[in-house]
Amino acid sequence: MSDDTRSLWDAEAEAFDDAADHGLRDPDVRRAWADLLLPLIEGRRLRVADLGCGTGTLSVLLASEGGHLVSGVDFSPEMIRRARHKAGATTPRPTFTVADASDPPLPRGSFDVVLSRHVLWALPDPAAALDRWIELLAPAGLLILIEGRWHTGVGLTADESLRLVSERREDVQLRMLDDPAYWGGAITDERYLIVSRG
Repeated sequence: MSDDTRSLWDAEAEAFDDAADHGLRDPDVRRAWADLLLPLIEGRRLRVADLGCGTGTLSVLLASEGGHLVSGVDFSPEMIRRARHKAGATTPRPTFTVADASDPPLPRGSFDVVLSRHVLWALPDPAAALDRWIELLAPAGLLILIEGRWHTGVGLTADESLRLVSERREDVQLRMLDDPAYWGGAITDERYLIVSRG
């Protein structure tokens, strides 16, 4: 990704958490995300890669409420700075790295879970990125993608993402996320969750 792209996301960081699903400042929205994600990631102290983690909200949620060992990666130094601040005294404390989420500098085959929210659609080569993400997973690892096709016309449709994952994994499940509880209000976009177990 270019320096211009990095600068764009650095500039977005200041107001990034204002979106209900980014900052999870509303307790009801936070609970909705916790109730969605935590049951998917069974057990505690699992190794989770949060790719394109932004300001680290989901990383902190999974560490503080799920007890998971989270490694967050984001291209934007300002997003990562805010993520580290947000993590504070969270136990276990997530680690955050400034790097390209499409090719994260993380050890292959070492994660129980790879999570990405609203990132795959924005990458230059989603298929290649997905290949790299799957390589991070240990045997029987869990892939969690939260994606969408927005009313602006950008993004990936559920069918497009489902095809990408199904070409690489056998156990793939799709769930539409049209409940306003996740977003702080009604949406007109196509937003969804894909879960794939190895």
